[in-house]
Amino acid sequence: MRRFAIIMLSLSLSACFTAGKRGGDAPVAIYDLGPGLERKIDRSQRLSPMAVEVRAPLWFDTLGINYRLAYSDPARLREYARARWAGPPAQMIQLGLMRDLGLVSAGQGRSNCVVRLEIDEFSQVFETPSVSRAQIHGRVQWLDKSRTRLAEQPIHFERVAASADAQGGVRALTALVGQLTAAINDWEKESAAAGQLRSCQL
Repeated sequence: MRRFAIIMLSLSLSACFTAGKRGGDAPVAIYDLGPGLERKIDRSQRLSPMAVEVRAPLWFDTLGINYRLAYSDPARLREYARARWAGPPAQMIQLGLMRDLGLVSAGQGRSNCVVRLEIDEFSQVFETPSVSRAQIHGRVQWLDKSRTRLAEQPIHFERVAASADAQGGVRALTALVGQLTAAINDWEKESAAAGQLRSCQL
């Protein structure tokens, strides 16, 4: 009888471990910012390499996908439990700008100017339990070698999320990053045409 009880206990423990590995909780969804812009960015106006650095508050230096409830305690920053970024958003955005705009990492000593992107907000905001929007707020600056500001543009982009969940928020945020990337390219052209980036082309 004792031997039978031990066998049954072993089988029960084995079933628990198996259920924990295969079933039960769904796996954590990991997201990045996608393959990049669909349209090719024109880099012909840039005569010398330009660097980029992306800055964000310390509380954004996380893999959590953030959201706020505007209808209930909007100052509270929340994270989805079963969804994560593949890397800190600021790092992923910087890599995307390097890829899509042909920029180099700041500090490499090969550039005359730096594009500095300062992000104040990068989150999904719920107006109601079923309606939400993604938003990116901050500013972009062009700095010369001495970090003197040559030009600046405020950032305030928003986009309605297709679904009230992490997947909808990620898709909307990813689309906003693409919109921001294209806008930075256009702003660079405008600033160069106005003569504000002359020192960047030496």
